[in-house]
Amino acid sequence: MAKKGAPKGNQNARKHGFYSRALTEAERVQLDEAGFVEGLDQEIALLRVKLRELVEDEPDRIDLQLEAANTIARLIRTRYQITTEQKRSLKDAIAKVLTEVAVPLGIGIATKAMK
Repeated sequence: MAKKGAPKGNQNARKHGFYSRALTEAERVQLDEAGFVEGLDQEIALLRVKLRELVEDEPDRIDLQLEAANTIARLIRTRYQITTEQKRSLKDAIAKVLTEVAVPLGIGIATKAMK
């Protein structure tokens, strides 16, 4: 009896999968590329770059900066499976960096939000 389904190695599901109708051709290519990325390192690096841009471009948006920093902390915790105490230390370190960046820029609210 013949085996049902796609031949071994067939990539049709990747190219024509569940979401393919909702994506442009460029997005399908990007989705295919993203499928080969392992781990969270690139996402963490991208968020760090975006956090720096946010601090520079929108220094008054401490709420967004803290949210981004917390997201980075969660991703790092997931990446390294760190303990709750280590996570707290990491958050404190990120808050300290934000404070050291915000204070020289004259953003007094940052120091209040960190306490």
